[in-house]
Amino acid sequence: MCIYPSRTHLVCLRCRVSHKHTIGHGPGQCPQCHGEFIDAGPDLAVPRKVDNAGWRALATVLDSGLNYYGGCCGTGPGYRPRTSREVRERRMLAERTGLSLAEALATPNP
Repeated sequence: MCIYPSRTHLVCLRCRVSHKHTIGHGPGQCPQCHGEFIDAGPDLAVPRKVDNAGWRALATVLDSGLNYYGGCCGTGPGYRPRTSREVRERRMLAERTGLSLAEALATPNP
């Protein structure tokens, strides 16, 4: 039986905040900076506010078009890099192989 989450993470990369809201019913703008929220998905593990590398990696993943929505039956979104080093390795993989950045970021072992 599939279980679908009813809440999602809305992320402001500029303020480094995440709010959890019902899917489709959250605010469109960050209350602090009035920038647009990004719907990152319910399976996001939000980095701590002081984790610079974690937030840079999250920004790269979200800017490439990937999100943290899982598949059917709780399978999760798949691999996503969590550190700057992992992002760098996947960028080099994309340049070497011709993959798109989104495909390379979702690759677990470059």
